[in-house]
Amino acid sequence: MNASRTARERARSELISEIKEAARRQLSVSGAQGLSLRAVARELGMVSSALYRYFASRDELLTALIIDAYEALAAEIEAADRAALSSGFRGRWEAACRATRSWATAHPHEYALLYGSPVPGYHAPEATIAPGSRVPTALLAIVRDAHEAGALTVRTDEPPPPPALIDQADRIAAVLASDIPHSVVIRSATAWTQLFGMITFELFGQYANSLDPADAFFAYSVDRLADLIGLRET
Repeated sequence: MNASRTARERARSELISEIKEAARRQLSVSGAQGLSLRAVARELGMVSSALYRYFASRDELLTALIIDAYEALAAEIEAADRAALSSGFRGRWEAACRATRSWATAHPHEYALLYGSPVPGYHAPEATIAPGSRVPTALLAIVRDAHEAGALTVRTDEPPPPPALIDQADRIAAVLASDIPHSVVIRSATAWTQLFGMITFELFGQYANSLDPADAFFAYSVDRLADLIGLRET
């Protein structure tokens, strides 16, 4: 009985993977707005009613794709960070940024699903929050480690942030389980959003006839973002 259930579970898992792969292929053709359970079922040679046993709606399938994409991107960042542990904190930051860009350029349609235009009519459920938080947490963990090692340059010439921003910085620091100064948290958030802004501009063709190819600009900017955060070499 247990062996039979395990076989069924394995078959179900494999079919779910096939459904999601077909959906990703559809994203590359028609984008998230054009994702259709009927079209996915047709590609897999299934009747629509059979596919609905695995995903009750298009939104449920979109949610599964979003969670997978966040998890995949975070895993790439975390792996790059681990591989760069001997390179110092700036080296770790640069490796994590390169991994983010590499994943995005290799998976542009999944990146667009995460960081592109919202899908009309779709509202991401609470289940996407933890996977989505894993990406910035992986980047900001480098800042936390640098702070705990005394390898951050903390500037004293900045005006104090407004109370609302201090409260937000406190929430970020709490996720990282760290007492990172507010100013460092805010500058780190600025760096993280600029990183994704650069990648988005590159993927969506905003550098055409200016900073394309963007390799040199990206490397230079990532280095300057490390300066903004205050990351030292060790």
